[in-house]
Amino acid sequence: MFSCLGAGVVGAALALVACGSDGANGGAGGSAARASTSDAVYGQPHSGVYHEGPVDFEETAWHNACAPAEKYPQAIRALTGNYLAGVGSSFGGDGSLCDACILVETKAGKSAVLRVVTYGQTNEPGDIDVSPEAFQALHSGEFPREMTWQLAKCPDTGTLRYHFQTQANVWWTSLWVRNPRVPVTKLEVKSANHASFVELQRGGDGTLTDGGGFGEGSFTLRVTGIDGQAIDDQLPGFAPGQIVSSTKQFR
Repeated sequence: MFSCLGAGVVGAALALVACGSDGANGGAGGSAARASTSDAVYGQPHSGVYHEGPVDFEETAWHNACAPAEKYPQAIRALTGNYLAGVGSSFGGDGSLCDACILVETKAGKSAVLRVVTYGQTNEPGDIDVSPEAFQALHSGEFPREMTWQLAKCPDTGTLRYHFQTQANVWWTSLWVRNPRVPVTKLEVKSANHASFVELQRGGDGTLTDGGGFGEGSFTLRVTGIDGQAIDDQLPGFAPGQIVSSTKQFR
């Protein structure tokens, strides 16, 4: 389980990294985008144990590392559901796993696809914390709760969402790519300030930032997934804090 706090700067706000604790029982069910298996997995599996930790959108114990200071917006929560996970900092501490999905397979034979919303210090590198709903889906009464997890394709819950930071503007532009079906490896922009595609810098909270800003007017975002898929989206502009719905999604 997560055993201590970490911290990172989100724009001008302080974001605490979630830590977890064991729970004896699964929590109440809720709306969730979950599949017991995934039609694609990526990279190597990681071994560890899973714990019922305080990983939830309401942040009942700790702030989710992949969220803004004001928590995940309701519009994003409604898309992704409550099957959530936190991974070790050695995997997610650079923000690269924010909003990605993992396939968790327990030694007892259960499995679930969970959305990563936080990270923290774990007892062992491969350990994870899961939300009450995910714990209920995975737990068969076994102890220790051994499992493996692997990056995976998410269930289809609609199109990509571009979630701009509340401080974002045309001179400093920062956003999250929410609801991706595959882990995002790169975000690039072509805009008034960039005649050709320029890669944005990833932050520990999962944000992708252009320190000089997009400039005025329309722009094109190019989102690249871990499997090499690339999506180009032309957008007319944005407002601080806005969630822009794409018409596109990874296959």
